Amino acid sequence: MPYTLTGPARHEADVRKSRFLALAAPIDSPQAAQAFLDAHRDPQATHNCWAWQWGDQYRFSDDGEPGGTAGRPILQAIQSQDCDRVAVLLIRWFGGIKLGTGGLARAYGGAAAECLRTAGKVLIREERRVRCTCPYADMDRVQARLLSAGARIESARFDADGVIWDLCVPQADAAALESLYVDQTRGQGDWRVLDEGA
Repeated sequence: MPYTLTGPARHEADVRKSRFLALAAPIDSPQAAQAFLDAHRDPQATHNCWAWQWGDQYRFSDDGEPGGTAGRPILQAIQSQDCDRVAVLLIRWFGGIKLGTGGLARAYGGAAAECLRTAGKVLIREERRVRCTCPYADMDRVQARLLSAGARIESARFDADGVIWDLCVPQADAAALESLYVDQTRGQGDWRVLDEGA
């Protein structure tokens, strides 16, 4: 199961007089990854190398370092720690001593891996969005049972018949929650899956 970060993380390293600053953050879209990179890159630094992964989409950049020595090692650090929905920016200030291609790959990959290793992580819970209705008479009892079973209410609207909830439910528990819902509403409510998961 993949993990994402609970918040931003950073790690600094000095390698043969070059300074490396790794910045990592959770992202909720590829556009958010680009926004994070744009907001944190340092135009005064020698290189701003990066990688991000969001589901099966990923990108990386060596930003002028020899091909394959920066962006790919950063992406490998993300993948080797089972991270997803994460962006990592590695800023390097050159210290005057060349590291060689192997040294660069170790420096970039190592700093990214250490940044992610020490970051707070949370398991990514795949969810389904569901719209369901519930009569007023059953609302409090059904809501309590759904919430205790792991559902999350995104929105609630009310009409003459009762409440209309948009829920996020754990994908692995969707069928069991639907059964619970049918039982709790004695078949009076409507349960409709809006999508097939995050």
